[in-house]
Amino acid sequence: MKICWSESSVDDLRAIREYISRDSEYYAIQFTGKIISSIEQLSLFPEMGRKVPEADDDNIREIILRPYRIIYQLQENMVNIVTILHSARDLSNPKLKRWEIG
Repeated sequence: MKICWSESSVDDLRAIREYISRDSEYYAIQFTGKIISSIEQLSLFPEMGRKVPEADDDNIREIILRPYRIIYQLQENMVNIVTILHSARDLSNPKLKRWEIG
């Protein structure tokens, strides 16, 4: 299955790397590598993530890689990486529900 990164998810990954690198470039590279590896597994196991509790859609799923949530959407023959956000963020805010955007 093909994996497609949204522009915002690429920006999220970049921001996570920059934030962690303020303390340690090594751990920034290591952690973002773990995120990428987890996402790459979706090409073989697209339903491995749990359903996002805040979404009313079985195709909106997430992988938890503490302290982050990797939210993705299952589409026909494709996994769309929607966002990577800190688990402390409140998804009841409609602006954070990027899967609802057109």
